[in-house]
Formats: sequence, C-alpha cells, structure tokens
Amino acid sequence: MFQKKEKPKKRESFIKRLRARINKGEDWLKYDLANLIPGGKIDEDALEDLESILITADVGVKTTELIIEDLRKNLLRNELKDLDTLKAGLKESLLHILGDAEKPLIIEKSENPFVIFMVGVNGAGKTTTIGKLTRQLKNDGHSVMLAAGDTFRAAAIEQLQAWGEKNNVAVIAQQSGADPAAVVFDAWQAAKARSIDILLVDTAGRLQNQSGLMDELVKMKRIVARHDESAPHEVMLILDGSQGQNALVQAKKFHEVLGITGITVTKLDGSAKGGILFAIASQLPVGIRFIGIGEGVEDMQPFRPKEFVNALLTSSDED
Repeated sequence: MFQKKEKPKKRESFIKRLRARINKGEDWLKYDLANLIPGGKIDEDALEDLESILITADVGVKTTELIIEDLRKNLLRNELKDLDTLKAGLKESLLHILGDAEKPLIIEKSENPFVIFMVGVNGAGKTTTIGKLTRQLKNDGHSVMLAAGDTFRAAAIEQLQAWGEKNNVAVIAQQSGADPAAVVFDAWQAAKARSIDILLVDTAGRLQNQSGLMDELVKMKRIVARHDESAPHEVMLILDGSQGQNALVQAKKFHEVLGITGITVTKLDGSAKGGILFAIASQLPVGIRFIGIGEGVEDMQPFRPKEFVNALLTSSDED
C-alpha cells in the first residue's frame, strides 16, 4: 500500500519573510510603536521616545531629525491623534525619505559585455551576492560570465568557481596572488569573444580606508575602460545591513573613490533593523538595487520602498 505523498509547503512570499525577520523579537517598529503610547495620547514626549527608537535602529541622527520634524508639524496641526495616525504619518515620512531609492538594475544590450564590478568590505557577502545575481540574470535570459578578481585569497577563487558550477557559467580566474587587473583584462576579452551579455567581476574585500587596495580598484576600472569607455556599466557596493552606521561610512568612501552606481544591502535578517536603508537613501544619490534576508537565491530581491516600509510597520497578523 502506497503512502500518499504530502504536498510540499508553499513558500511564503519575500515580503512576508522580510516582515517576519525584521519584526522578530522586540527590536523594531511594530512592537515599539504599540508600546510607545500606552495611554493613547500622541504628544511631544511620544515623539522624543520615537526619536530614540529610530536612532537606535540605525536610521541615523540626521535622517531621524527629518522624520521627527515632519511628525512634529503634524502634531502642531492636531493631525496625530492616535497610534493609527502616527503610523500613517510615519509611513508617509519614511516613503518620502526613500524617494528615488528604488532604482532597478537595468541591463542594456550592446555589442560589448555589460560589466558589473562588485565591491565592498570583507564579509559583506559579495561572492554570495554574485551567485544569487547570476541566477537571477540567467533566469531573465541573459548569458553571464564571472571574473575572479579577488586574487588575494585562494578560497575566494574557489568559492566563485563553485557558484559558477552551480549556475553553469564560465569563470575566468588566475592563480592566487595574480594581478587582479590582468584577470579583468582576460575576462573582458573572453566575454567579448563568446558574445556574453554580462560580465560580473568579483573583487577583494577591502576597508574603505585602505588606499592601496582602493587604488587597485581604480586601476581595474581603468583597464576595462580601455576596451569599452562606458565600462564598467555598474559599480555595485555590497553592504552588510547589520553594520549600522558604519555601513553608511563605507558607502560614502566607496562612492567618493569609485563613483558607485548601485547598492545591495545584505543580511537584514541578522540585524532585525532596516533603518540603515533610510540613512543611505537620505545621504547618498545612489539607488538601492537589492536587499537580502537569507542565504537562498530567492532571499535576495529588488528593493521596493513601499513593501519595505510596510514590512516595518505591519505584522503578519494584520494581513
């Protein structure tokens, strides 16, 4: 007698998983707002408490001041009467700050490969993000090649090659210790010869204050620009969302040196606080491409401000 197979459980949507992970425990807005005004009255003291909540949630002092000032104006107009109106006012302010931060990665077809440099500090998740992005790009119908530009660590080359095998894409690599610029040179020529749509370049993790390594990235950019003056077409900075305001410091320095064109924020599930995205959006003229909440390929999705703000202000029992 055959046992009836159980149907696999339907995976929750990305937004529901994002909401659950950001709102886990008692760390962020859903819990804090509900306990902010137990007496039901919105007053200046409540706004001061909210200010502290936002700052400790990595939103940052400058960005928090903008949010509280908006709410204070509403309070003076007698528009903040209860928790619901506070949430509505806060939602409007948060969406205003995110503004133009939603900027999807657009791949333009041309006779040359579309070159993406992936940069960031050690441990931010660059190589894993490359693997996830490769899968998504292939699913969208693009051909992809990887370049192992992190030649300082043999493990980094091996990790990238593992992602190449997993996604069935070629990886251009040299031995550990080779000149990263030479790897980029070889990779571009190979991608061009094979009519590859997109060349994803892994780079060595570096701190924003390591001027020698930052200069090396500039050299890599210069090498690829010799082949195609418009390349690299994307310099994507990978930031660890759990790093808080330090992530903003990193972003500013990388942008100053390299002119980053997009940001991916990883490990939001490890922080339970998404406030850093507001600090980035308010202080950098760079779009947020993707956000990540886990290790799976499906755990990285394009950044959508409305979904993100809803995840901060709503719990699953309010669906």
